[in-house]
Amino acid sequence: MSRALYRGASGIGGKPAARYDEADEARYDPKEPSENGIGGAGGRGRKRHLAVAAVKIGVLVLAAAALVGSVAWAGSLYAGRGAAAAAAAAAASRGYRRLQEQLVTDLLDIGELAGGGVRSREAEVCVPEYENYVPCYYNVSDAVDVADLGGGVVISYERQCTREGKIACLVAPPRSYRIPVRWPSGKGFIWKDNVRISGQEFSSGSLFKRMMVEEDQISFPSDAHMADGVEDYAHQIAEMIGLRNEFNFNEAGVRTVLDMECGFGTLGAHLFQRDLLTMCIANYEASGSQVQITLERGIPAMIGSFASKQLPYPYLSFDMVHCAKCNVEWDKNDGGFLVEVDRLLRPSGYFVWTSSLNTHRALRDKENQKKWRTIRDFADSLCWEMLSQQDETIVWKKTNKLDCYSSRKSGPVLCTHDPESPYYQPLNPCIAGTRSQRWIPIEYRTTWPSQSRLNSTELGIHGVHSEDFAENTANWDSMVRNYWSLLSPLIFSDHPKRPGDEDPQPPFNMLRNVLDMNAHFGGFNAALLKAGKSVWVMNVVPTNAPNYLPLIFDRGFIGVQHDWCEAFPTYPRTYDMVHADGFLSLEKHQKHRCSTLDIFLEVDRILRPEGWVIIRDTAPLIEAARSVVTQLRWDARILDLDIASDEKLLVCQKPFIRKQ
Repeated sequence: MSRALYRGASGIGGKPAARYDEADEARYDPKEPSENGIGGAGGRGRKRHLAVAAVKIGVLVLAAAALVGSVAWAGSLYAGRGAAAAAAAAAASRGYRRLQEQLVTDLLDIGELAGGGVRSREAEVCVPEYENYVPCYYNVSDAVDVADLGGGVVISYERQCTREGKIACLVAPPRSYRIPVRWPSGKGFIWKDNVRISGQEFSSGSLFKRMMVEEDQISFPSDAHMADGVEDYAHQIAEMIGLRNEFNFNEAGVRTVLDMECGFGTLGAHLFQRDLLTMCIANYEASGSQVQITLERGIPAMIGSFASKQLPYPYLSFDMVHCAKCNVEWDKNDGGFLVEVDRLLRPSGYFVWTSSLNTHRALRDKENQKKWRTIRDFADSLCWEMLSQQDETIVWKKTNKLDCYSSRKSGPVLCTHDPESPYYQPLNPCIAGTRSQRWIPIEYRTTWPSQSRLNSTELGIHGVHSEDFAENTANWDSMVRNYWSLLSPLIFSDHPKRPGDEDPQPPFNMLRNVLDMNAHFGGFNAALLKAGKSVWVMNVVPTNAPNYLPLIFDRGFIGVQHDWCEAFPTYPRTYDMVHADGFLSLEKHQKHRCSTLDIFLEVDRILRPEGWVIIRDTAPLIEAARSVVTQLRWDARILDLDIASDEKLLVCQKPFIRKQ
């Protein structure tokens, strides 16, 4: 067995990690191509194509020469040894030719995978302005100091991804960045310098933005110290639904919750203790980000909004959608925002809306009365039932009866073109999912945790055979045990220790936020939970892979569809580990897409310092990937999984590049 990786801030092969200094800034301009071909987009692309062409030509010339030699060798045998020898020689020649062809294919794959394979210089470190860089949402050249704009100003950015907008440098952490506090303590406080905040960001967002900013940390008071505590609020919602308390959510079929503009994740943190899994979504924010702080606390979150496009989730996936002062104007856009909520909700699912607009005092205003009537009437046209109203909170329940839609006098039509998992498509004004086999009321679904083990009938909805699912489950249970065996106590230890640290007390975990780049059935997620690890997994289904995201949600997990040639909708340094099984093989068959270096640069951006990457794939692709990750300064080691298997494991750790 290979030696375990050393957990420290070293570079590749034990060399000291690269440091950022003024010289780094002086020699790197993200707008210009650098001499190693990984600077600006234009120069980088031309050099990559030239490098790939050179590799391909060289390989083809060598293979052709070898092939000519083999044919000549076979001809000499035929001339000197008769018919039998000629037949044997011809068979040997054919076998040798097949080996050569396979060699050419493998080498070309490696050259294509590595973006040329001839570059070995390390990637540059981005200039300091990029330390909070979020592609598709944020242009550094347009950066402004939010504090200069005055209070109450909210900067909103629509997601706009272009290949040319990518940067080819390593996003370094802030100068005073510290390794995040491990779970579960990290739920209660975070290091202040790890997130970007100012004095203005507390004017908007959710009901639960209570936090205390101290000298070097931000703490989130426990429920007992909150006058309008989240525990009381969750209890109130449960009672409005008709339950005894929030402990009964699961019995009522509630497992997955979408929390819009979640504040700092306090509701999600509380519901996690009740076996509910909450996904926070919020707009991109230049500072004081709800998503960044929520992820820093170890709670699921991603950048997203209802502004103009559908979220990259399947229809009929969430049991509850929650909006507490989330700044969505539900009366606007001809009801399109409410239609998107309806698309995401399962039959019998709940929409919980807390807003100052709902108070008797607010409704004395005629304009507010008009807004309220518009929202109420549109909810009725969606066949929602208003269950209850208490103070500022209203709970609607989505219908579980399909015949309700045919009995309406007005309202949105049913969708005829109904993509199950749209990828940032424009908001659709029709009602989705009514023709799906997944139209199953939440009260009839298997409750958690049995929900994660779908039966044959449930699997059949997704076109999956129970035998394949069982085999996948067994394989992942075994793989996770192997991960623990191979890599403990570095990654998965429940008693972690970094060099120089005192022995921590359990159950402090090294991992909390995990991202699976190619989730398939969500087997890695299921195996982690089965092993008793206190993690949550962002299950990502690539847009060029079979779409099993609906199955993942039906198992009670969360995830998102994503094109890995685009930036992932999150802030830098938000995941402890990134996992990829078969992802390189998937990308190998996609021609004229982005390079593996581009994808790994994005992985480096979202990975926390000292975070881990585990890649499982065929041996040639793993070897090629190792040549790429060395450019990112990751510590990397290849491990054999099974002597009889052609698959290998590439285990990498991102170094902590400290600025001087």
